[in-house]
Amino acid sequence: MEPMNYHEKEMRVIYALTLNELIARNPNVLCLEADLSKADATIPEVSTKNPRNFINCGVQEANMIGVAAGLAREGKIPFCATFTAFATRRAYDQITISVAYANNNVKVVGNSPGITQGPNGGTHMCFQDLAIMRAMPNMHVYSPADANELRAVMFHMADHHQPTYMQLVRPKMPKLFDENCRFDPQSAVRLHEGSDVTLVSTGFMTRFALDAARKLAVEGLKVDLLHYPSVKPFDAQTLIESARRTGAVVTVENQNIIGGLGSAACEVLSEQHPVRVKRLGIPDRFGEVADQDYLFDKHGFGPKHIANACRELARATT
Repeated sequence: MEPMNYHEKEMRVIYALTLNELIARNPNVLCLEADLSKADATIPEVSTKNPRNFINCGVQEANMIGVAAGLAREGKIPFCATFTAFATRRAYDQITISVAYANNNVKVVGNSPGITQGPNGGTHMCFQDLAIMRAMPNMHVYSPADANELRAVMFHMADHHQPTYMQLVRPKMPKLFDENCRFDPQSAVRLHEGSDVTLVSTGFMTRFALDAARKLAVEGLKVDLLHYPSVKPFDAQTLIESARRTGAVVTVENQNIIGGLGSAACEVLSEQHPVRVKRLGIPDRFGEVADQDYLFDKHGFGPKHIANACRELARATT
């Protein structure tokens, strides 16, 4: 049987297929939903193959977190998925008390982060989930960039007893990592090596950051691209070492620039190795119904904006 090309499938399908693998390996793994099972592809992938491990809690996200906390207390490993806005903003207090404060082994999954919720508009576009989940004690915060990394992150989540939040990009993503990639939350991944400027990205934006780094290399500008699949814990040492070589850092994320990846980078650098930093992302605004390119241009964090920011900071440090 030929190996599956995971990157040819939607990320939500990979999420569901991987849950089936985790359940086969450990029947304590459970799939919890809040009536968005089709959006998460767990209907029909998980509900059909593993109906005894599938629980649809209905349109009650906060209650889903409470149910998951109780199950975790009894030794189960619940993965709870819904749209990012509902997984974090709506259920934040329940996650804080029943999951993080109690240190329960619950895995919260936010589907369709940031501008990837374009068709559903501002109410569904959550630009602050990395920030608010990162601020929560005991919580680990992950954002994989492609299907293979998603699988590696999910296997890690199932194997480690800790409250965890993971962003889940819904559509297909270009292949960035091979099928045997490993996930270490303590380590950033260098995707492009350079000495002129450091570029820091996570999740959905890493594909665009890599495109920009490759384009700039043709121009002779060498970008040191660091991908952070884990925003918390945050690999401070790799960033500091890169910033010492380049003297300038650009961060890019599918988030509000306040509190997320860019803030994590600034916190580390301001305390341990101050350099000039440019943060790209959503400039402290709510979303709207719009496509990806419109939002990139409006808020200035698409591929061309990443490249321009790298050029400007590289020039400023020479």
